[in-house]
Amino acid sequence: MNDTQEDIPPFNKKPLIAVLLIGAFVAILNQTLLTTALPHLMVDLKINENAAQWVTTIFMLVNGIMIPITAFLIEKFTARSLFLTAMTLFGLGTLLCAVSPSFSILLIGRIIQAAGAGIMMPLMQTVFLLIFPKEKRGTAMGMVGLVISFAPAIGPTLSGWLVESYHWTILFWIILPIVIIDIIAAIFIMRNVTSIRHPKLDILSIILSTLGFGGLLFAFSNAGQASWGNPTVYIPLIVGIITLVMFIKRQLKLPQPVLEFRVFTYPVFTLTTAIGMLVLYH
Repeated sequence: MNDTQEDIPPFNKKPLIAVLLIGAFVAILNQTLLTTALPHLMVDLKINENAAQWVTTIFMLVNGIMIPITAFLIEKFTARSLFLTAMTLFGLGTLLCAVSPSFSILLIGRIIQAAGAGIMMPLMQTVFLLIFPKEKRGTAMGMVGLVISFAPAIGPTLSGWLVESYHWTILFWIILPIVIIDIIAAIFIMRNVTSIRHPKLDILSIILSTLGFGGLLFAFSNAGQASWGNPTVYIPLIVGIITLVMFIKRQLKLPQPVLEFRVFTYPVFTLTTAIGMLVLYH
């Protein structure tokens, strides 16, 4: 049976909300945190600008790939274990980035970071929708939207201010204590509010999702450095579009889809999603 607000015993939601928002905030903050630190990375690690750009590109790629997969993970594991796993991954990635002696180790750290961060946003939204009654879900999603908008916006400003006075690794060292505190708090506060349904893992859907979302993200990331006629842009773009269409068609046929696209048949949902995308784009 699906979880509803009535299925969950009453409890103080404020600590749980705080833990989720803090975790999501630091995770999303890392999308743009290194933007203004790239020149310092290039000098310190002796890399060119194309290589340096990968510290942000790889984070976005892995993050984008993990988000649809999280839909499966939420039904496979409890909310508490999934949150702790996500934050632990993010913390380990942050530590690895902070102590990284080379560019390759830094990239590995960013991949681990992104794997945890990619789980955070869908999990937070799911938990919020379950713990709030229908009449308060708009307010809850407003808090989520604030985190999504505010964290990436302050990333470049914060990193620019810090790297002027400190080594670029300070960007990870200041995040790590927050992550550790949030993990400790989650151990005592986080609740299992989701239902475990043990869905069947559709490997083909995961592959199509990875190629689809990954291809689009990779293409648009490269478009900022190369023209649209460059093979590194149009090839992943074409592959991404084709595999994404295949992924959507497959989800509409599966009894237990990885992502439920039928929600877009509701005009209000489709409209609000489009408006949200436009707001974030601008």
